Amino acid sequence: MEYVIIGNGIAGISAAEMIRHMDADGSITLIGDETFAPYCRPMISMVLEGSVGHDRLPIRPADFYDRLKIKPVLGNRVTAIQTHNKTVTVQGERSIPYDKLLIATGADPRPIKADNLHLKNIYFMRTQEHVRGILGAVPSARRALVLGGGLVGFKAAYGLLHRGIKVTMLIRSGYPLSLQVDPRAGQMIRDELVGRGLDVRVETHVIGFDGNGRVQRAYLSDGTELDCDIVVIGKGVTPAHSFVPKDDIQLDLGILVNRYLETSAPDIYAAGDVAELFDVARNTRWVNAIWPEAVSQGRTAGMNMAGRKVGYKGSLSRNVIRIFGLDVMTAGVVNAPHDEQYEIIAGEDRYRQAYRKLVFLDDRLVGMTLVNAIEQGGILVALMQTEMPVKIPKGKILSPSFNYSQLLI
Repeated sequence: MEYVIIGNGIAGISAAEMIRHMDADGSITLIGDETFAPYCRPMISMVLEGSVGHDRLPIRPADFYDRLKIKPVLGNRVTAIQTHNKTVTVQGERSIPYDKLLIATGADPRPIKADNLHLKNIYFMRTQEHVRGILGAVPSARRALVLGGGLVGFKAAYGLLHRGIKVTMLIRSGYPLSLQVDPRAGQMIRDELVGRGLDVRVETHVIGFDGNGRVQRAYLSDGTELDCDIVVIGKGVTPAHSFVPKDDIQLDLGILVNRYLETSAPDIYAAGDVAELFDVARNTRWVNAIWPEAVSQGRTAGMNMAGRKVGYKGSLSRNVIRIFGLDVMTAGVVNAPHDEQYEIIAGEDRYRQAYRKLVFLDDRLVGMTLVNAIEQGGILVALMQTEMPVKIPKGKILSPSFNYSQLLI
């Protein structure tokens, strides 16, 4: 059996490990566009802030490929898939055959439209190489501009601020982390960021840059200008599937897969940030680009590729992040549509700077936003994942004294 995996991230290596566990003799080829061995992508922000070094990033030992008899093809990007003769093309030249193929290419940084993006010291922050570039510019930087108020934007801003650089964040929406939290939590986060020294500008975006070879100035949509000598673009990501034949493999935002992580093409699977599959909270297809989902989907895809039919119940978005003095945990539907089917219960303790909001659909918990009161977050996530009906008064779940046993009464 010839297994080919496109993607050297956590979804791809999780699939490879599962395949090797189930098939000791099959050939596994793993293709990755980076030259680094598997590493923890969420930790690159910690390298930027200086709390860990690059040596802490690897998540598998140096002999990983040899030990699992994997043929690595690193530093190469797949340019095409030929479903009719079951081959993939690497760098437009090399052709690799497959019996079973997994697409686990993750996501690429979302590009922006602005003049003079070619200037030096303008970076994305998605890979280890990106962070190396940013760190190279830090010693001579005094003012940084971070584009985007999502998780990547915040982590970039925090890391640069931690290194003593004055940081301005530009956020197109009305508050930070608008895809992860609701407006009230977003306002609390904005107040915390401003209080810690960040210049946060909402409902504003960049339209162009200027400089003599290196970026020195940004022109903003509100007509103002801003001096800056380093720019980090953190506008989110898009599933990396530009090489996928759209006539053979069904796409939407991501690659559409069924409960067995199979695409619409025979013997081709997808997992991780590139895959779009059923979301248990939203009750529709969704791309949940988070580490735990990539691990679970990779393992499930590996089992199915190796011949064990295993269904994946569905994905669930969730995030936990510390924002200076705020602990924030969210999951599922955080901004429910204006629909009478949804019931929202919320409470706030201004003295403790705590805020809790739960979203219900009929008798199921489908979303939560917790700020500085996240101790029960794991229980609430489990409640969403199991789709357990809530038969007790819903307000009890909002209480800090709630425990899982109360649901069993």
